Amino acid sequence: MESRSEIRVRYAESDQMGVAYHANYLIWCEVGRTDLIRQLGMTYAQMERDGVLLAVADAHVRFHASARYDDVVRIVTRCTGVRSRMVTFTYDLSRILPDGRDGERLASASTTLVSLDREGRPAALPSHVRALLERALGEAA
Repeated sequence: MESRSEIRVRYAESDQMGVAYHANYLIWCEVGRTDLIRQLGMTYAQMERDGVLLAVADAHVRFHASARYDDVVRIVTRCTGVRSRMVTFTYDLSRILPDGRDGERLASASTTLVSLDREGRPAALPSHVRALLERALGEAA
């Protein structure tokens, strides 16, 4: 299972030369991650109301090309690992061509998030959340 999200690079996300600032790619990954969780049937806000807080513990981005102001970027997000207290997502970001096809690959990324309780201590993912995320793994296979 994967989610496909689209964003348009805003002027504020780019430098004077029109190139998107590198830190924005992690924000775009968050868009993809929350969209995937929503597609699975739960919102991030609902998870937090249930006491599940997910904090990024590890993030990697490999840049292949530059996104530029006003580009439309497609973020393809997959859940690739679920453990008792952690979940891993991967992302492929590409420029969308005017005809809607994927164009140049911009970046590939991964994030690992740890489950925390309301006091900020590592905690096991509740069984219903873990089952939801594992469903994404099963559909990816």
